[in-house]
Formats: sequence, C-alpha cells, structure tokens
Amino acid sequence: MPQNTPPPSLLPQRSAVILLLGVLTAAAAVVLTVLAGGTLAAGLLAGGGAFAAGVLFFNTIIS
Repeated sequence: MPQNTPPPSLLPQRSAVILLLGVLTAAAAVVLTVLAGGTLAAGLLAGGGAFAAGVLFFNTIIS
C-alpha cells in the first residue's frame, strides 16, 4: 500500500520569515515617512528601500 506524502511546501519557513520581516520593515518605513510629513509616494519609495535592506539584513543574521 503506497503512502501518501504531503506535497512539498511552496516556500521554506526561513524564507517566509525573512520576507515577512522585510515587509514589516517596509511598512514601518512607509508609516514613519508619511507621519513625518512626507508624501505617500516618498513613503513608498522609502518602504521599497527599507524592504530591500531589511531582507538583506535579516538574511544575513538568520542562519
């Protein structure tokens, strides 16, 4: 009788945590930029940069 194996996960848990932390970093940067008086476009640009930096940072420190 063959055993049913679960399908492989789409994204490893480590990658999901790193991307989640990057998204949270980006959201915080957007909110802080807009609250400091910046426009939404400036906030989104800051969030994009913060996402990239956050993913690189968390990828480095989470092993």
